[in-house]
Amino acid sequence: MTTAAPSRFHALVPCAGTGTRAGTAGPKQYEPVAGRSVVAHTLRALAGVSRLHQVLVVLSPDDTGFEAHVPDFAGAVARCGGDTRAATVRAGLDALERLGAHPTDWVLVHDAARCLVRPAWVDALIDACADDPVGGLLALPVPDTLKRERDGRVAATVDRAHTWQAQTPQMFRLAVLRQALDRAGAQVTDEASAIEAMGLAPRLVRGALENFKLTYPGDFALAERLLKSR
Repeated sequence: MTTAAPSRFHALVPCAGTGTRAGTAGPKQYEPVAGRSVVAHTLRALAGVSRLHQVLVVLSPDDTGFEAHVPDFAGAVARCGGDTRAATVRAGLDALERLGAHPTDWVLVHDAARCLVRPAWVDALIDACADDPVGGLLALPVPDTLKRERDGRVAATVDRAHTWQAQTPQMFRLAVLRQALDRAGAQVTDEASAIEAMGLAPRLVRGALENFKLTYPGDFALAERLLKSR
């Protein structure tokens, strides 16, 4: 008798964006924060997750700066990123298969700019979703009152009940995620949205407030203070 090999866990880090809202001189993932680049902090944290079989960083085809900004990275790199996050992740899934990933393996997609992620949070996601039929994502319940805007003024107050703010990693099986992205198209903003469009319900795993994505200029100073306080 033979038994199927257990599913492995792979991290995929889309790193092909330019971060135009960040106000940085170059791609925001290479901005220095607390002594190293943003993405270097991210990859250092992922390296602390022992159950990850490999970490793949997906870059734009013309990226020549990654190795200089992350000189100690021991994982894999694929220069096949696309014009959107979804296209970059989709190309990364094919690259993972070329590196030996199986269709039933789990892929944890994590934003390069969420540089305050901790290994324990990734482990919590794996613990919660490894036996889940769908997979899931780190997220936080929304505590604030939400407003919908029109022309710079409040158009409506949005009911925040049962509302969560999506974070990453987002963890789904490779073949299912590939099918979901192919169906959803290039404009989908996160992996869970593509999975939802297939009629599936990803599991919500409570994350941490610190696990925010560096997006605006003020985020970098906040990340610097938090990283230095650790």
